[in-house]
Amino acid sequence: MTIHKVGIIMNGVTGRMGTNQHLMRSIVEIMKQGGVQISATEFIMPDPILVGRNEIKLEKLAKMSGVEKWTTDLDSVMNDPSYQIYFDAQTTGRRADAVKKAALAGKHVYCEKPVATDTETALELYKVCKNAGVKHGVVQDKLWLPGLIKLKRLMENGFFGKILSVRGEFGYWVFEGDTVPAQRPSWNYRKEDDGGIIVDMLCHWRYVLDNLFGQVKGVFCLGATHIPERVDEQGKPYKCTADDSAYATFELEGGVIAHFNSSWVTRVRRDDLLTLHVDGTKGSAVAGLRECWTQHYGNTPKPVWNPDIQQPINFYEGWSKVPEQEHYDNAFKAQWELFLKHVVKDTPFPWNLIEGAKGVQLAEKGLESWEKKTWVEIPDVI
Repeated sequence: MTIHKVGIIMNGVTGRMGTNQHLMRSIVEIMKQGGVQISATEFIMPDPILVGRNEIKLEKLAKMSGVEKWTTDLDSVMNDPSYQIYFDAQTTGRRADAVKKAALAGKHVYCEKPVATDTETALELYKVCKNAGVKHGVVQDKLWLPGLIKLKRLMENGFFGKILSVRGEFGYWVFEGDTVPAQRPSWNYRKEDDGGIIVDMLCHWRYVLDNLFGQVKGVFCLGATHIPERVDEQGKPYKCTADDSAYATFELEGGVIAHFNSSWVTRVRRDDLLTLHVDGTKGSAVAGLRECWTQHYGNTPKPVWNPDIQQPINFYEGWSKVPEQEHYDNAFKAQWELFLKHVVKDTPFPWNLIEGAKGVQLAEKGLESWEKKTWVEIPDVI
């Protein structure tokens, strides 16, 4: 039996995403299952250390996760050769300096998105990692959601014919924090703290569109700050300086048109918090986070516009649910396992810092489009 022990510096995991998705549902679960299996006799076993700025939070997280090692001294573990990977889930503004330091210390880098606050810095991180000769990856979790995997299988089997358009609906009502506590952190709504839904979500839509439907060639985006004031974690009112909604249209290679509404001020009346509606010449599908529904050309009803009578067609009928045909693991855990294999066995891992830079670029171009109220082309990042 061969066990490859891989030390992982996990910086910023006291935050919501770092704790839930990366530590508890990914690394801890990988450890519980006995590591990542490479062959019948070969496994990769993570050996994490938790890093943050708050000792109380770190100690509490260590007890909850069973990960005994933690520290507030990032420099001490950066220089420790027993840790081969640096993972960053800090707020965006803190990420670039730490990633550079890790790469220069010879650590392989895996980080959350956005990878940086601007495209220039994102590309610099790629160049630093490349010059240092370290492997690097960016979290692009939605590619491993069961609903999107099912959608991809339909595409691979030619279900849609020629794809015409994609419509994405994302979001939910985030409470303002006065009478009902907010379910998102207050920094999300402050531009000065790198908040805003355009910066947050267009990074996601870039890799979803690029990987499933075609490279993004242009964007028109309108942002809005619909709720001007919210209440923070200490119960104090604050002015919202970042966008809480984004309405964006994308042109993809091959002529596919995509439109995504992203909002933290919408009430949900659809199948899931995120839905992708894909229309093709031979069929359509609607994918949520876990489920996917299809309607083939032969099952498509023939509506006739007549607002003077009750609609005779129940439009939810005629759709078929895609069955469970394979096992779907946690999306974050699935990508973590691929990155660990990439580090240990040099298996392919295309979701690198260049892909992260593309996400930052689209967010920047979206903000530019909003500011100028114009269509913006998307050039190659490198």
